[in-house]
Amino acid sequence: MIVTESIELQTKGHGDVIDLTSRVAEIVVQSKLKDGIVTVFVTGSTAGITTIEFEPNLVADFNEMFQKLAPEGVSYHHDNTWGDRNGYAHVRASILGASLVIPFSDGKLALGTWQQVVLVDFDERPRQRKVIVQAMGE
Repeated sequence: MIVTESIELQTKGHGDVIDLTSRVAEIVVQSKLKDGIVTVFVTGSTAGITTIEFEPNLVADFNEMFQKLAPEGVSYHHDNTWGDRNGYAHVRASILGASLVIPFSDGKLALGTWQQVVLVDFDERPRQRKVIVQAMGE
């Protein structure tokens, strides 16, 4: 069986990190599936999905790391295409990836104690984001 839901949320951009763990877990429980996998996918090319320990200092470390890998405030070829200045956001999102697959058993996500599912919005401005959550199992 496959169950597909979506999560709509407003972000602040600029590396905004939002904990989705409880929403994803709730979708798995409501699916009534016991064992399987759940895919979490963000639409758009300037945001990504991953797991981290969701605490303020690690979020700061995470954003500082991305500033070093794909700095904001420098010129990207993409910026010339559309006249915007979010080339860095596209590069960061492609490094992180748009989706994550998590196994679940007895209707519970198989996450570690300090592991949360997060959306990271790298864009230069606030955005309305859509996250697709698709649970597959029995």
